[in-house]
Amino acid sequence: MSALEHDLHRALATDVDGPAPDDERIAELIRAADPLRSAAEVARSVAAVRAQLDGLGPLEPLLREPGVTDVMVNGPGPVWVERGGRLERSDVVLTGSQVALLVERIVAPLGRRADPVHALVDGRLPDGSRVHVAMPPLAVDGPCITIRRFAVEPFALEDLAAPEVARLLRAAVGDRANVVVSGATGSGKTTLLNALAGEVPPGERIVTVEDAAELRLGAAHVVRLEARAGSSDGAPEVTIRDLVRNALRMRPDRLVVGEVRGAEAFDLLAALSTGHDGSLSTVHANGAQDALRRLETLVLMAGVGMPAHAVREQLAGAIDLIVHLGRDGAGRRGVVEVVEVVVAADGTGASVRTLADGRGLVGSPSRPARRLGVTVAA
Repeated sequence: MSALEHDLHRALATDVDGPAPDDERIAELIRAADPLRSAAEVARSVAAVRAQLDGLGPLEPLLREPGVTDVMVNGPGPVWVERGGRLERSDVVLTGSQVALLVERIVAPLGRRADPVHALVDGRLPDGSRVHVAMPPLAVDGPCITIRRFAVEPFALEDLAAPEVARLLRAAVGDRANVVVSGATGSGKTTLLNALAGEVPPGERIVTVEDAAELRLGAAHVVRLEARAGSSDGAPEVTIRDLVRNALRMRPDRLVVGEVRGAEAFDLLAALSTGHDGSLSTVHANGAQDALRRLETLVLMAGVGMPAHAVREQLAGAIDLIVHLGRDGAGRRGVVEVVEVVVAADGTGASVRTLADGRGLVGSPSRPARRLGVTVAA
């Protein structure tokens, strides 16, 4: 940002009594200050000042770039991005004052505070992108901002899985299978969840529960619920667990939980065990088998006194498929494993049976017709 653009932005931003400037007014001020600027240079300056006034300033070009999926600010200094599955240092370098202004612009519309007392803030930007802010003293080198961009163009199942695996997943959703998507951070869990939910037949009522609303479903009948942190003005916290419980009272045909990460796993398991077929969710895990163990641990965290063997038995009866996502050497995301959850060989607990890997099918489902009655030749 040039000195002229910086000074003009400061003057307009502090002029709270005047009318909000439109692009033509900004262009007039730029031409008055520098009559020798070409029309192209004036247009670029107008865009730079507008981005500072309305958007996230120097981050706006990165957020508009099609190939960028994540934008990371690590305090003052260079901004990093994930582009095409790889981390890269961008050309944008921020000062401490610029980072502080970005934090304020992010948290103010959320009705939140970001300071040493409220040092961690989660939320989403107006375009649906997910944002996380970490403040000192927790962030040692200065405020950290991490933005996961919202994908405008939805992915199809074929974009994330081999054709025959995509057909299996599509048929499983149509047959009201309960599906859990697992993977590491940034592996594409929400992207696949969105694609799976997009296969729900028309006319069904879908209730989604998310920490930060990211799902964009094209269905006609969708109810979106978003968790809320407690605010400084006394508004109480509303957790994912609170929303899962209330979603079950809203007559859902399908329950979609963006991510299970705590005691809400117990309420989700209870719902899946009592007739809410066709539900979808995600969980952080290193593999499909690990996802099953993690779900067991999360259910036990609810502190309801259910013995571990009972949790395992309910998992075996409630979850049909676990779809695990990963990245290849080039950073491309996709399905690397699909397993069917079955009763363990000793008759107690749950085990997994592999149906597909990253290349294609290696088996066929064994569940009855109502829940995975799909026949797909390997």
